[in-house]
Amino acid sequence: MNRRDFIEKTLKTVAATSILSEVGFSEESENKQSSWKIPPGTKVPTRKLGKTDIETPILIMGCCQNIDPVYDRRLHRAYELGVNHLDTAQMYAEGQSHKTIAPFIKQIGDRKKLIIASKVHQTEDKATPEKFVENINSSLEELETDYLDIFYMHIVKHDRFLDKEFIEMGEKLKKEGKIRYFGFSAHHGNAHELMMKASKLGGGIDVIMFKYSFREMGKDNLNRAIDACAEAGIGLVAIKTLGSIPDDGEEIIPWTSKNFTKIQAKLKAVWEDKRIAGIASQMGNIQHVHENAYAAITPMQLTDLEKRELKNIAEKTQHLYCAGCSHHCEKGMTEELHVQDVWRCILYAKRYGEEKWARYCYRDIEKYVEKLSMEHLQIAMEQCPYHLDIPKLFSSAKEMFS
Repeated sequence: MNRRDFIEKTLKTVAATSILSEVGFSEESENKQSSWKIPPGTKVPTRKLGKTDIETPILIMGCCQNIDPVYDRRLHRAYELGVNHLDTAQMYAEGQSHKTIAPFIKQIGDRKKLIIASKVHQTEDKATPEKFVENINSSLEELETDYLDIFYMHIVKHDRFLDKEFIEMGEKLKKEGKIRYFGFSAHHGNAHELMMKASKLGGGIDVIMFKYSFREMGKDNLNRAIDACAEAGIGLVAIKTLGSIPDDGEEIIPWTSKNFTKIQAKLKAVWEDKRIAGIASQMGNIQHVHENAYAAITPMQLTDLEKRELKNIAEKTQHLYCAGCSHHCEKGMTEELHVQDVWRCILYAKRYGEEKWARYCYRDIEKYVEKLSMEHLQIAMEQCPYHLDIPKLFSSAKEMFS
């Protein structure tokens, strides 16, 4: 079932509320819609993306969801509001994202009015520059464009991707005019290490996309890495900014704001960090676009109470959120446990209703997960600083996906 079918189906049930609140549709959102008045002609603010010549809207259209190839109202409404930066990937929408975005590019009529970013994923043991180039060529063909404004190596976890051969590949692609800027996306808990290394290369990496939400704020290692990248002129784009969890733990924690929904507040918290050029946000319908765009446009800032309530949410649900800090749970072990990967699969299935995508992702790690003993998982939980129930997590994943 695709995202659109899922939303249409779940809207018919009362049980949909907790699931859809995480992607922007909730009773809370409906109650505040009347206040989301955006004057005609008003645009989402922009920020300079590092040392590049790109002025990106602070709200970026994430394109993981299915897009209407005939006429996508979300993309066009977002464009009217100044959201001209589209972030896609070769794997998105079951590999169809590029082909469905191509008609939108034509409908705008001027490629230079758009910022198109895409990503290609390769596993660290099989990755080669040649495979990246091959995939970039096919991506350009599918998008029906001559170049990408930004190309990211997708879901980078190992610093091998910062070796000379990949940096030189990026430079070559820029010289050939196939991409304007080069970087990587980091989803795991070692993002700060990759970012710090990239900042010391003396060039080569122009943009980094990394997981950053109200939950990650204040972490010393990540904060130092952000500072180092900003000083090096590397543009920074935040992802996973809602800090979602698979369960309904957030729903029972008070949120008293009359100004913003929780989703809007989570976005505002990240935008308050001026080192971040933009947030890539998946917006599943027109309401999501209006909700997020209003939060981006309004000059109203978060109150101290709203910030405290976000902090309270983070603290009270930290045992349900995988921070990706595998150096803790895997301490003393010889094998990789893939805890964050398993957790993310359950998140996709339970929170977003993306069971098909979750199964697809789980297949990549299943052969490793099946070998792990319950004893190892119990030790991992005891070593987790946030007390994530890792044995239960893995049992749930096996039950759901095996």
